Amino acid sequence: MEIEGDTYNISVFFTSLAQNANRIPFKGVETKGDSINFRLQSDFYIYSFRNKWADNYSKLQGSLSVDTVTTEYILEKKLLDHKSAPLNEEINFQSNGTKLYGTIWYPETIRNKGLVIVTSSGNADRSASRAVAILFSQMGFTTYHYEKRGTGNSGGNWEVATMKELLADDIKAISYFSEKTGIPLKEIGIKGSSQGATKTPYILSGLANLSYGIVVSCPRVALIDSDLNYWKNRNAEALGENLDEASALQRKVFEFIAGKLSRIDLEGALNTEKSKSWLDKFWVSNLDEVQTDEKLNFTPIPYFERIKQPVLILQGTMDEIIPTNSHELIFNALAKSNSDKFEIILLVGASHSMDYNGKSNFPYWSKCILII
Repeated sequence: MEIEGDTYNISVFFTSLAQNANRIPFKGVETKGDSINFRLQSDFYIYSFRNKWADNYSKLQGSLSVDTVTTEYILEKKLLDHKSAPLNEEINFQSNGTKLYGTIWYPETIRNKGLVIVTSSGNADRSASRAVAILFSQMGFTTYHYEKRGTGNSGGNWEVATMKELLADDIKAISYFSEKTGIPLKEIGIKGSSQGATKTPYILSGLANLSYGIVVSCPRVALIDSDLNYWKNRNAEALGENLDEASALQRKVFEFIAGKLSRIDLEGALNTEKSKSWLDKFWVSNLDEVQTDEKLNFTPIPYFERIKQPVLILQGTMDEIIPTNSHELIFNALAKSNSDKFEIILLVGASHSMDYNGKSNFPYWSKCILII
């Protein structure tokens, strides 16, 4: 926690590179006498911190409460050495007429080793990978992460972009990073998670001089399978014995979004099942507003069969999104490739985002995060 400001204007930030957090601002900061309270909002919980200064403001004694659970802690003051923070440089490049922005993080000692973090799905900007980029730079890598089209400062629109266009952006970003830093492709590795992981084997086969790839939480076939698998896991308890029947209809919805099924066919299927008792648990978007997303049809398997570089595959045993046997199909594909330097590691208790979801006496906070 970083507490900044004076008596009248105080800001508090949370940083944990291990949890992919970099200066996340706390909300509702309140001070009174020797007390300071604030809260942190996540996707699921509100974390309330109540603190008192002790030992002449050298320690912070506090409690963290989530729901009805409270745990106590003591924080000791530590002077920050901003000189040790990695140097960084903002850069931009052109890809297919679109300007894209990113950041290069330099290690304290330049080793001529580079790592590029491949963009993933959704609308997150580069802040989502900033902590990981900093962490790798502290490990000695010149690290680069960038904002895909339509996110952050980058132009364009990722929602309407094809996978081919996004992959072309990725290849351009890596090539530009190599030119900018002078690090040859043979000394650069790439890391991708989730959709970024599905793109990694394509990029490795397209840039054959790249050194290696790190693939985290990669689905087994097409991205549509991940969406369906996640839906099934979230609704398994509520649907019970109706899960298979309902998921067959849910697949048709995803196939319609992916452009594989016509609206007439989908509406016919929905009409056939309209009397089912489980239909209220079913998800379907406004068909008039659906924007076709053919990226859902993309599969990494054919490109795993072509690569020649070393590859590290990481999959969590508690991943709710990708199918559990994803690593097995990836192994079969890699066995057909020109590379015999690959390793698949199953991380027990790890989620899709590599958080540890095992037993904890305070389950609201990540017990640890599994980092490569």
